[in-house]
Amino acid sequence: MSATMTASPTTPSAASPQRIAQTILDFLAEIPHSSELPSDRPRARSEAIALAARRKAFLASASLSLPPGPAGWLTVLPELVAIWKIQAKMVADIAAACGRRSTLTREQMLYCLFRHAAAQALRDIAVRAGERLIVRQAGAQALRTAAERIGSKLAQRALGSGAARLLPVLGAMGVGAYAWYDTRQVSRTAIDMFTREIEIVGESRSTEVPARRIERDRAQDAREAGL
Repeated sequence: MSATMTASPTTPSAASPQRIAQTILDFLAEIPHSSELPSDRPRARSEAIALAARRKAFLASASLSLPPGPAGWLTVLPELVAIWKIQAKMVADIAAACGRRSTLTREQMLYCLFRHAAAQALRDIAVRAGERLIVRQAGAQALRTAAERIGSKLAQRALGSGAARLLPVLGAMGVGAYAWYDTRQVSRTAIDMFTREIEIVGESRSTEVPARRIERDRAQDAREAGL
């Protein structure tokens, strides 16, 4: 009981929506370099890249989640950043394997990393329309707004991740398993993005398209609704 009571006040400062949002913006300042070459079998190569990244994410997340009790709360944000680095490198490698390395943007990276967790937060950044993905070049304010919305979503997840740290070993395994799952979701978004046509539109243009042309992702809608 005392560990829980001690940890709770630490949570807002350790992984508050505001800190997570700023960390996302700082993180997007530099797109990871990839040495991957375009593949003649881009989907198969992308799946291999994704598998390796899932393994790295599991190990990194489980290791950072080992400190028990109140000390564990302090590793929540560093763990998020460590996983994002693995996932961002994975996205860059998948883009390169699909021949899209030179056109990878921060908006595409943001979409790949967080669409599965906060799709509504990215509705002004990218949207699927038929076989195309429309991506809008976002200004500083648009990126900040998206990051703040994502931060609010991830802060809720951070509470659960921090609570799991109160259970040594078992909690770390659970957090690691979620990192594996999370990385798989990111890889699916990245593979879907870079194996279809991408249309880049200017900041002044909206990503909105007629409702009949938007592909509805019912599974994603259910996840967003918490079902």
